[in-house]
This record gives sequence, structure tokens and C-alpha cells, in this order.
Amino acid sequence: MIKKEVAHIRKQFKLDHDLLNIYDILNVYIMKESNEIYHWERQPFGLVDREKQELYMANFKKLLTGELDQKLFELKFQEEAEEPTQVLLHQALVTGDSDEWQDLMLLLVEKMLADTKYERDTVVTFVRGQYFRPTKARNDEAEESEKNEVFANPFILCSVNSTEKPRNSLLFDYVEREFKYNIIVDPIIKLSAPEQGFFYPSVTDNYSDVNRILYCTAKSNFPDPHFIGQVLNAERSVTALEERAIFEEIVKEVVGEQLDVATLAQVYEEIHQLIETNEDEDEPPKLDYKDVERVLTVSGVENLTTEKVERAFQTIVDDKNYEMKANSVMPKFTSKSIKIDTKVATISVSPQDLRYVKQVNYQGRRCILIEVDEDAVIEGFTLSTETI
Repeated sequence: MIKKEVAHIRKQFKLDHDLLNIYDILNVYIMKESNEIYHWERQPFGLVDREKQELYMANFKKLLTGELDQKLFELKFQEEAEEPTQVLLHQALVTGDSDEWQDLMLLLVEKMLADTKYERDTVVTFVRGQYFRPTKARNDEAEESEKNEVFANPFILCSVNSTEKPRNSLLFDYVEREFKYNIIVDPIIKLSAPEQGFFYPSVTDNYSDVNRILYCTAKSNFPDPHFIGQVLNAERSVTALEERAIFEEIVKEVVGEQLDVATLAQVYEEIHQLIETNEDEDEPPKLDYKDVERVLTVSGVENLTTEKVERAFQTIVDDKNYEMKANSVMPKFTSKSIKIDTKVATISVSPQDLRYVKQVNYQGRRCILIEVDEDAVIEGFTLSTETI
């Protein structure tokens, strides 16, 4: 699944969209004290109040928002799982019986409750429907140059949302002309902040892929291992943060712990160019040992051999043919900046500007030296220039 495919699906989730149909919605309320289902309710989505529909749509769109391998993870199902969730989901996907779909989703909730404890009352929401993907195809017999075709893609979406206690407040009653203390006991469902969930099936080359599922989490780079392994019966995926750490360890294994700023800047510049060059490709660019060797060589690393890079891959990931996503390797947490951490301050610079940063020795002390073209301004004050 690529970024464009996720974006296409996310854009469908708005009311009155002609490329989206949602048939049923099922809400399941879980009590934290008993860790059991307290109440569930299923109804046709079209019969839900429009105000509620808008809240749900915003929640679903929020769930599907985020970077791949950070908040969104395309996962393969485990092959040897007992009572595999893939079979349950596929059966629920193809059934035309709302009662059967409901019962299968409730079975999935039971798997969520096993071996876990919710800290707050939680609501699990399921919807089933289909979205449509327009495709252009040539029709030679009709002598039409292009003809629009629309393919229907059935799906199941799940969103897990926690609740919070409402705050008591002071109200003014216009009729009685008096101030009143308002006590609200009903918990508020945090639809604006889904904690995790999934979209099934995933998409490969614009076609539904029933062997994969898109897992979603609100915690960037911290997918829930219990939900992935025990609930979805899926294989855990490497996060972008973990893959970046792998890349750093491989580079350290090849060139050592220390690297001058100019070389480091060139390394990230080469990877950045690779990403931009392949921006329109269906598959995101990846780095294998040959690519890493080329990047390091172009960046000025000396005495480099293919065998040395292969050995580094084998040492760090136990697989010399391992491939890393170039987007994951680039500095995060913001994709366009590198953070320089010191005890005094954290400095953020773009990868292409890293060449203007140096670590120097001044009067026996390590200092960060940044070359600038104009006066530095702090809180509206222009710094005076000192001559060293």
C-alpha cells in the first residue's frame, strides 16, 4: 500500500460522497471495571442522525491520517494462527447478512478483551461498506479512446475510542434568569481522537488485497503489539523509527562512530534526491546494500568495499539482502529537518543545510559553529557579531 492509495480512501469519507457507501454501523461499549461488553448497538448508517454521521466521518478520516510506517502499517496475516482473524474478517466482508456481520464483529471484540485491560471505558466502532475507484480503460470495439470504469471495493473499518468524564459547569438559564450548576454524568466518547483501529482489506496496485490489513494507531512509531499479534493475528512491521536506527547502525558499522558533517550532509542529500526522483513511482524507493555503498561512496567515504557493506548488513539485521525504505531512513520526526541534540539546546536544520554546521574546538571547549548569511535574530533582537 502506498501513500496515494491511503489518501484516495481517506478522501471518500465524507457525507453524500458518490464514491462511498456505508451500510451498517456497530458500536460496542466496554466497561473498564468488568472488562466486558456492557452494551452494543447496530443500525443502518443511513438511519443515523446526520450530526452523528458527521462526527463518525471525521473520526474515520482521522483514523486513516498519518505517515506509513509511523501511524499506518500495512501488515501481513500470520500463516499459522489458530482461529485466524483473517478468516473471520473475510467472512464478514463477503456476507450480505447484517446479523452475521454483527456476530462476527462481536467475536472480534471478544478477542480484543482477552489478555488485556482497558484503563478507561472504551467504544469500539465497526462499519461495513464499499468505496469506488474510477479507472480509465480503452475500448477499441466501441472506437472510444477512453472510457471511465468504476470498481467497487467492499471494506470493514474499525475504530477504538476511549471515553472521558465530562466536566461540571456553571450555566445561565435565560428563561429562569438564574445561574445553575450543571452536573453531567454521561461519559464523552472521544471521536476526535481514535486510539487505534484497522481498515480491511488493504490495497495493492489499486486492488483490494485480502491477505493484508491496514493497522492504524495514534501513537507514532508505537503500534500496539497485543492488538497486532493477538487480535489481528498479523505479523509485526518495522516502524520508521526502527528502520532509521538500523540504517544508522549499518553506517556506523561501515565507517565508525564518528562522521564529519559534510559527509553526513551529503549522505542525506543523496537519499533525498533518490526519494524525489522516484516520487511518482508506485512503490516507494528502498535501499539495499548496493544503494548504501553507492550513497556512502558518492558522499566521500574512503576505503569502502561491497564486502564491507554486505558484512555490516549481515551483522546488524542478519540479512545482507535486507531493504530499507528511503523515506524511513531520512531524519524524523519532521521529514525535512535534522535535530542536533546538546545539553544546552536542540537545533533543527534541513539536511541540505547541514554542511554549514561544524563542531569545533574553541579554547579547549567543544562548540557548535553554524555559518549564516545574515544577522541572527532572537525574539526580535539582532545579535551582535563577535570576532574570534
